[in-house]
Amino acid sequence: MRTLRLRTAVTAASALVAALSLTACGPDDGGSGAGSAPSASSSASQGAGTGSGSGTSGKNGGNAGSGAPSADQAGDGDGGQGSGGSPDSGSDSDSGGNGTACTSANTKVTVSKVSRPLNHILLTLTNTGSTRCDAYAHPFLRFDESQAPTSVEEKSRPQAVVSVEPGESAYAGVLTSSADGTGADEGFEATSLTVTFADRNGSGEGGTPVTLDLPAETFYVDSVATVTYWQSSLDDALMW
Repeated sequence: MRTLRLRTAVTAASALVAALSLTACGPDDGGSGAGSAPSASSSASQGAGTGSGSGTSGKNGGNAGSGAPSADQAGDGDGGQGSGGSPDSGSDSDSGGNGTACTSANTKVTVSKVSRPLNHILLTLTNTGSTRCDAYAHPFLRFDESQAPTSVEEKSRPQAVVSVEPGESAYAGVLTSSADGTGADEGFEATSLTVTFADRNGSGEGGTPVTLDLPAETFYVDSVATVTYWQSSLDDALMW
């Protein structure tokens, strides 16, 4: 009887051990199931890798479905278009009155006598340079050793600065004396003429003056003589 109870107790203990063993195997099975799915850290790592790849494709001009460019990439693109799409505002258009002044360095000035109108001579300024120049205001004239420059005919002021292209000319007319003899007793026969160019401000500081020989029998009366502003045509220069 004692032996039977002992066997029963051993059998019960064995069953308990077996049950405990089965219970211990449960977590191992669950661990195996969890191992078949990626962990949270693994998922995050794979997602970051995929995102990086899509961004690279977008930057390199890949399909739109592969990913949109980042904000920095979009900003770079816009900046490139902005800098290349509009002209430089500092670019000088070099419109009339903003070019290089016509001076003795880039022009040749000649003087000639005309039959009409009476008592007039004509100054011709020819651009000998390779770029346009602007004939500002009027020439400043001094006949021989006159104490004062020749007066300017203000009515001849053009509406805009006269621009002279290479090889082309501008003109200024000079009345040297009156046809009715006014002031003749104060006049003299002049032999030379000094021409000084105007700068952009209209003052007589536009480079080195030039001295020309006057046509024979050029009679000059200081109180009568006038010079016009530079004109784009010969007719306009001789109408005053």
